[in-house]
Amino acid sequence: MEAAADNQSPSSSDVDVTPRGASSAVLRALQLIQYDDSDSKLQAAKEIRRLTKTSQSCRRLLAEAVIPLVSMLRVDSPQSHHESALLALLNLAVKDERNKMSIVEAGALDHVIRFLQSENINLQESATAALLTLSASISNKPIIGASGAIPLLVNILKHGTTQAKVDAVMALSNLSTYTDNLTVIIETDPVPSVVTLLKSSKRSSKTAEKCCSVIESMVGFDEGRTALAAEDGGILAVVEVLENGTRQAREHAVGALLTICESDRCKYRELILKEGVIPGLLELKVQGTPKSQTKAQTLLRLLRETPYPRSEFQPDTLENIVCNIISQIDCDEQSSKAKKMLAEMVQVSMEQSLRHLQQRALVCTPTDL
Repeated sequence: MEAAADNQSPSSSDVDVTPRGASSAVLRALQLIQYDDSDSKLQAAKEIRRLTKTSQSCRRLLAEAVIPLVSMLRVDSPQSHHESALLALLNLAVKDERNKMSIVEAGALDHVIRFLQSENINLQESATAALLTLSASISNKPIIGASGAIPLLVNILKHGTTQAKVDAVMALSNLSTYTDNLTVIIETDPVPSVVTLLKSSKRSSKTAEKCCSVIESMVGFDEGRTALAAEDGGILAVVEVLENGTRQAREHAVGALLTICESDRCKYRELILKEGVIPGLLELKVQGTPKSQTKAQTLLRLLRETPYPRSEFQPDTLENIVCNIISQIDCDEQSSKAKKMLAEMVQVSMEQSLRHLQQRALVCTPTDL
């Protein structure tokens, strides 16, 4: 059997069948992981974890270690093996689509789900991190969604350690991009826990970005919109990300607010307006991504007194839309800030128009006199 051959001492013939260019450390790790004794397997798992921490080439060369590493996750394996093997698999999966798929195909998911329910905090954290990495694979998303992992991730989001909560919301964000997973996620009522994590996170952080990604997906459901509106400071937290988040986070934030407002303008318009969203929308209209700019324009139109154009004498320009909204804002501070933002936006627009005219003048050739 091949396994028996792998358990023998290395020889020149053994080296010939090993991937070209492999270092002696990779060769040694692949050999150790095939041995029957527990200590050799544990040593191999630790070495594979070390080798694959930053090296993409080692992840490829050590791909054949996936199956023996997964076998180390079994219930009947020594507990000391579980975390070492899981961390080695986690590193193997980073930025390697084939390894991500191989790990799931080898049956690791059942073990990872078991570890999510472990009382061992370190093992629980490692399992959550593993699901985060594995869920980045398009092929794995439906498999993970159907495995029962989503309710456990939401439970981690509610009761896990800080790092586990961050990894859980990022995994949920990955899984939410597969449509069939959305129903499973919304049934677990994740919004309150996501909002709690968002409120405790720096608005410009990756965590806030992923929180808003999940929220944007969840407010497509009535249950998600209701849950967000019911959370104290929930809509405000999204508005704050719209103002101070990463470009992608701001896109998720404005998308979430637009979806809410479009679903029931009469119900949600005032809730959004009172959180001071206008200055952020004005800035986004000028500096956001193309999607953000379009969504900001649409939301501004919905937030004014009437969402329909008034007349040909009062055209549906951004300035008119915003002036209409500003006239309805009771808070002097918000109104003053919005007016200042509008003035700055108009100034930027004028400067951009002037530069455009200057560029056109430079490329135009004068006609014959």
